[in-house]
Amino acid sequence: MVATPIGNLRDISQRALDVLAGVDVVAAEDTRVSGQLLRHFGIQKSLVSLREHNERAMAERIIARLAAGESVAQISDAGTPGISDPGAVLAAAVHAAGYPVVPVPGASALTAAVSAAGFNCPHTLFYGFLPPKTKQRCDALAALAPLPYLTVYYEAPHRIVDCLTDLAAVFGAERQVVMARELTKTFETIRRTTLGELVEWVKQDANQQRGEFVLVVDAAAEVEHTDEAAHDTVLAPLVAELPLKQAVALAQTITGAPRNQLYERALALKKAKQ
Repeated sequence: MVATPIGNLRDISQRALDVLAGVDVVAAEDTRVSGQLLRHFGIQKSLVSLREHNERAMAERIIARLAAGESVAQISDAGTPGISDPGAVLAAAVHAAGYPVVPVPGASALTAAVSAAGFNCPHTLFYGFLPPKTKQRCDALAALAPLPYLTVYYEAPHRIVDCLTDLAAVFGAERQVVMARELTKTFETIRRTTLGELVEWVKQDANQQRGEFVLVVDAAAEVEHTDEAAHDTVLAPLVAELPLKQAVALAQTITGAPRNQLYERALALKKAKQ
């Protein structure tokens, strides 16, 4: 599993070049894109196409090649295979067939964006691409908004304004965000601001609606609670649907409140329903 540059070709590693030059075949998301990359580095290889829609079928063919003693490198159009790109299905199939899966790490838009974001939250949740339609997107965001983690999203240019609008509506206009656009490329843009300000800035500049996007949204602020019922908004629906211990554990993950406090409140809510 070989990581390739996300823009700047100098980000490829020497190990990646050695592996690509040494394998018998390269499985690529788009053979035209990968062919250009290999030609740039003077590498001539047999290429096979492994995409989202044929990955399961191609995995069987690749395993047959491994059984014949060949070596195979998997690359995506850019970045690390399996990170919102084909590769995970192939890796699972190769594991199941008893052959080794070897990562050759390198460029990743996810780690590049988080490293430049400047948020000091120790926990990060990578979501990838949100649903394309507004209702489903907002439903997904509603579950993520109160979490005490950085949340990271990929987005396409034709949806970036709608996505940012929904993020501001659900997370709040004052939530801090970093937009990383066209990472490592000529028009790379990294902007840290609030969601409300970012929506307006992107709307007003058509150039900022082009390219590939990574959005890093800061964690929800810790809330000071002043009464025992302060967590009911989260806890009550969980208690109504889940066993008590499971409801408390999930509420603790979401709110960060002490477990004992949540457990006592959950008991009170459960008794009130009886």
